[in-house]
Amino acid sequence: MDSRTENNSHHFESFRRRMAWFTLFCLVLAAGAGFVLQLFGSLPAGAASQSTEILDAEGTPIAVLQGGVNRRSVKLTDISPWLAKATLAVEDRRFYEHAGVDVRGLIRAAWVDVRHLSKREGASTLTQQLARNLYLTHERTWTRKFKEAWYAARLEQTYSKKDILQLYLNQIYYGHGAYGAEAAARLYFGKPSKSLSLSESALLAGIPKGPRYYSPHLRPADAEVRRHKVLQAMRETGAITSSQVLQAARQKPVIRPLPEEPDRVAPYFADYVRKTAVEKLGIDERLLNEGGLVITTTLDSKMQKLAETAVKNGLPSESNLQAALVSIDPRNGYIKAMVGGRSYKHNQYNRVFASTRQPGSSFKPIVYAAALDQRVLTPATRFRSEPTLFYYDNNREIYRPSNFNDRYFHTEIGLRQAIASSDNIYAVNAIMQVGPDQVIKMARKLGITSRLKAVPSLALGTFPVSPYEMAAAFSVFAGGGRKADPLAILQIKDHAGHVLYEAHPHTEQIISPALAYVTTRLLESVFDQGGTAHRVAGMLNRPVAAKTGTTDSDAWLVGYTPELTTSVWLGYDRGHAITSIESHRAAPIFAEFTESALQGRPAGLFRMPADVVSAYIDPDNGLLAAPGCPNPVLETFLAGTEPTATCSLHGIVAAKEGEPGRGAGSWWNRLRHWWRG
Repeated sequence: MDSRTENNSHHFESFRRRMAWFTLFCLVLAAGAGFVLQLFGSLPAGAASQSTEILDAEGTPIAVLQGGVNRRSVKLTDISPWLAKATLAVEDRRFYEHAGVDVRGLIRAAWVDVRHLSKREGASTLTQQLARNLYLTHERTWTRKFKEAWYAARLEQTYSKKDILQLYLNQIYYGHGAYGAEAAARLYFGKPSKSLSLSESALLAGIPKGPRYYSPHLRPADAEVRRHKVLQAMRETGAITSSQVLQAARQKPVIRPLPEEPDRVAPYFADYVRKTAVEKLGIDERLLNEGGLVITTTLDSKMQKLAETAVKNGLPSESNLQAALVSIDPRNGYIKAMVGGRSYKHNQYNRVFASTRQPGSSFKPIVYAAALDQRVLTPATRFRSEPTLFYYDNNREIYRPSNFNDRYFHTEIGLRQAIASSDNIYAVNAIMQVGPDQVIKMARKLGITSRLKAVPSLALGTFPVSPYEMAAAFSVFAGGGRKADPLAILQIKDHAGHVLYEAHPHTEQIISPALAYVTTRLLESVFDQGGTAHRVAGMLNRPVAAKTGTTDSDAWLVGYTPELTTSVWLGYDRGHAITSIESHRAAPIFAEFTESALQGRPAGLFRMPADVVSAYIDPDNGLLAAPGCPNPVLETFLAGTEPTATCSLHGIVAAKEGEPGRGAGSWWNRLRHWWRG
């Protein structure tokens, strides 16, 4: 270096340090001398990254986020120049021109935000990011912002630009527990950071903006898009040429597989907790990874182990059949257990939230609840089980449903029998009576948010929903009509013990206790002789209500006791057809888990509320059973919808006053009986 270059370099460093002092002076004036004096002095010791613990409901750790911090500090000369240039191109293009706080960048960002009436532009310099990671939390307050600017200016006054860049590249988080360029290079590429190519450097430089979203392991497509943006940014800053961009873009980096992790407790649930904390509760992802938080959850570790065992026992080892199970306490919405697949090690996709599966007949209780609520259907209402054409859309469309394996009763059946045998013709008759719009309205009330279309086939569960949604919906029936939004996180504390978040469970009565109870009593019939889940009835030693569902590619059982609602789904990820044997595997998983999870607890009872009446009816015609009627069945009704006509050995006895116009035992049904002989 000649003397003139040395002189220029010396003058620039001198000018930069004066600018740093000037920035500090401006900050002092802006915030007031008293507040700044509190902060004035030496830079605080850098905050060491601390692992975040996730605890179950009893306070036992179930997961540690970034528990063993993977960091290897190296000199700037031991880091690829490509990575340094790529980082500056996407994080701080004016790094060598500002003194910690980029005033020009702040003005530009503010102007863009004002023009678009939203926060589109960030203005944190690389030095500010370093200050935040070294000394501060990630809370979004003006106080933190001021401290960040203050410490950035102090860093610029204390260290050279080379030192700041070196500190940054050794401090920043690159995902999957890797802090700093050296650890990240070895994790992703199996090489020291000094050996990184331009293409590898571009990928790595893009990760810190969102370590989860730009991880080449979790979201390879997003990571690849981000890599191309970094390369373009380098071209725009003159760090590389257009030909280098094209060459590097073609050289897609080879990513090294993540090292094998030991078996974890509730790994799918832990991922859900992490996602919820960031996306719903607004916890900064870096604070979550580095801030030493303590997250207390609703998980019951004992139930979780039993759920994992039940899924493992229910899936053949030689098959690729997948499963999902989620269990919720309907009294408060607490998620007690969650299994998102057969093996977290091999596939981290959480099928509990997969809104791509048709629920089949497990959706029918929502149809029947809507029809019962609107008083167009009662447990005694009868429809003929036989191939039937249904006209809709002002008779312009025809729907031809069929029963499984074309099995029909070829006679009239009541609602209980329809539920037990999962009769499709009865379900479509019900939705035609109440109207698809009312069914959708009921589904929304119960917590189903997936897309539903107001057509007759809705009754047969042809529109995809998630196991999570089904568990939430059935929890309303289990909870006596009260809806408790599913909850996974109870409390979040920072490393100092300060509460950052605390849940306040909220329940709301959205359907009547009477409707919930009548629906529940009907759903108990699936375990009766001839019911679709009768084969597992012997595994259950307590009152349980449930509904099975089967499509060409899915098998379901969603059921509940007063203490626990559980949704079980089985199928293949790519929607391959399931066999007849595979379609029967959901029920045993549900039964094994439910009985073992509640073992040792007294059997909970579904208590009859007011506005429900019980009556013996004749199962052959849905009329009240008088003395002498054969095989009377005790049925429950919403008060005022019970049959009023009576069956006796001498035929139908006149109805009492107040008989429902089209209810069971009404003149309408008697007329239909007469017409059919």
